[in-house]
Amino acid sequence: MVLLLINNLIDSFNRVKNKGNLIHCITNPISINICANTILSTGNRPIMAEHPKEVYNITKSSNGLLLNLGNITDARMKSIKISSKAAKKESVPIVLDVVGISCSNLRKAYTKKLIKKYTPDVIKGNYSEIYALYKNEYCSKGVDSEIIDKEKITKVAINLSNKYNCVVLASGKTDIIASKENHTYINNGVEQLSHITGTGCILGSLIATFITEASSYAGTILACVVLGIAGEMAQIPDKNASFQAKLIDELSSFDTVEIKNKIKMEEKSNEEV
Repeated sequence: MVLLLINNLIDSFNRVKNKGNLIHCITNPISINICANTILSTGNRPIMAEHPKEVYNITKSSNGLLLNLGNITDARMKSIKISSKAAKKESVPIVLDVVGISCSNLRKAYTKKLIKKYTPDVIKGNYSEIYALYKNEYCSKGVDSEIIDKEKITKVAINLSNKYNCVVLASGKTDIIASKENHTYINNGVEQLSHITGTGCILGSLIATFITEASSYAGTILACVVLGIAGEMAQIPDKNASFQAKLIDELSSFDTVEIKNKIKMEEKSNEEV
């Protein structure tokens, strides 16, 4: 099963590389530049429009949509709803990155209403954010993930996947990708990825790009694997700015042979939980 999935990941990467698909991102200004460069590194095209009067048409003409709740504003909240409506009408796959819902009641309430009306193909968040989506009274300090047991979050991710009928990613030292049937653990990556801003947004950008040519489940796994391995190859201890630049270099030159040689993956049936 694992070998079959790895071959599926490689085929998916080859299909999406240099495809030129248009990926519409409504994301926070902190990460717009690096999200755009990430999509460009795969040979696809980013567009970062967020004005409420233009996002419907832009989403309609796009191949994938990333919605990121970081640094939220009234205008961006309005645009996210409009883009979600357009994406659903035109069958554009949606990635929803639930940034900060574990520390903001505003974002949490907004997210739950958005998911109920426009269920995304992938819900992404760190352990704390995914747990907050499951347990309404949970609250963390800030947007960074708190220490939560991996097995506990696995069960939560599976529960949410079944509840919302979509793929759920809980990102962390071990990335947990849950579908209705199976879940996968990815252990690629390095600590330095947490020392620069925007790596979670990079991951969201990769997912939005990859699921244009792969299933939501396989595309999300592929994004975690590619970012994790690229981070391993790019790491430069104590030089975070250089690491960030080299990370884009590694994403731009990424070869599928690295998936075969360096992937750290474990897939299980949900029945085993």
